[in-house]
Amino acid sequence: MSDPFVTIGQFIKELLIGLGLEAALTAVLLRIVGAAVLGGLVGAAAILTIWAERKLLARIQDRIGPNRVGPYGLLQSFADVLKLITKEFLIPRGADRYVFIMAPLVVVAGVIGMWAVMPLAPGLVGTEINVGVLYVIAIGAIGTLGIMMAGLSSNNKYALLGAFRTVAQMLSYTVPMLLTLLIPVMLAGSMGMSTIVEAQSSAWFILLAPLAAIIFFISSLAELGRTPFDLQEAESEIVAGFHIEYSGMGFGMFMMAEFVHAFTISALFSVIFLGGWQGPGVEAFPLLGLFYFILKTALIYFVVIWLRGTFPRLRIDQMNAFNWKFITPLALVVFMVTAILDKLVVQADFNRTAVHLGSNAIIVLGTLFLLRAYAASQRRRKEVADRPQIQHSEAAGD
Repeated sequence: MSDPFVTIGQFIKELLIGLGLEAALTAVLLRIVGAAVLGGLVGAAAILTIWAERKLLARIQDRIGPNRVGPYGLLQSFADVLKLITKEFLIPRGADRYVFIMAPLVVVAGVIGMWAVMPLAPGLVGTEINVGVLYVIAIGAIGTLGIMMAGLSSNNKYALLGAFRTVAQMLSYTVPMLLTLLIPVMLAGSMGMSTIVEAQSSAWFILLAPLAAIIFFISSLAELGRTPFDLQEAESEIVAGFHIEYSGMGFGMFMMAEFVHAFTISALFSVIFLGGWQGPGVEAFPLLGLFYFILKTALIYFVVIWLRGTFPRLRIDQMNAFNWKFITPLALVVFMVTAILDKLVVQADFNRTAVHLGSNAIIVLGTLFLLRAYAASQRRRKEVADRPQIQHSEAAGD
């Protein structure tokens, strides 16, 4: 089979039509089944990634990790799910019952919904739309709504403060993330996810826009709330954040959404900047594309776990200053330089990769120079402030 995914889909469609179903109804059923299968696979992947994260963090921190339930602790995540399912789901007195129940469902739906436009392999994509990047941004905003629902409906001041801080963090880091997402859209000339992957057949976009890739990765971590930006769970300040009143599977769904979101941004990074399913031999064997996609996503997810086990948590003022004083201005500069140079490259027929890579190197050097100058000025200011002041004695006749 030159394209097994299309072939299997066509076989199931013909089988259902042969059973007497109308073509329109068959198409709807195939969409529903495909969405259910994709959602189930993403949920199963979350269970596996939780185990992998626990084992990797244990190695980083010189611990053993889960090793009792099942071989190598593989069944530990299943045991945790069973424990959460059997626990009682408590609703606080005075809480808005229906909004309280809906909040974790909205958060999980917002994360899993991103996979609807994720090209897993040639011909294997849930829905191919020409505004896939815009869809990812829009569906990701649903998670913000779910967090606000949880904080407002819990009838708890700590949950409310945690929701406000989490939403402020998510909205702040969405700005540089959107700016860097526009760069691969410009380079590919389309918002379609599959088109962006196909545009990287000659060179991955991480080679053309390495700064945009780094800024996107950092902004995605902050928007997700992963270490070192995990201010939504600052136990010493606001107890446990927006989900403090949730128990049982309500709490479990929030945790599932966090792990699935971490895996999702890894997949999104591999699609936008690492060529997605692109790789040698994909034209002849489309199944290889799925292997390349999983391999690249796993590599980025390993970096996410590595950062979690390495960096300490930032303060809220440090996090905001880092975004508005550094990341966002840098993203604006990268966006403007890329837009101007890409237009000139097309007109002058220069080497596109070399021009963009060189411009990123110049931006890095300029940024380092400005940071060094700023640090020197701060040191001089501190030296002046710490310099002892000469006390002049009053005149003898006074």
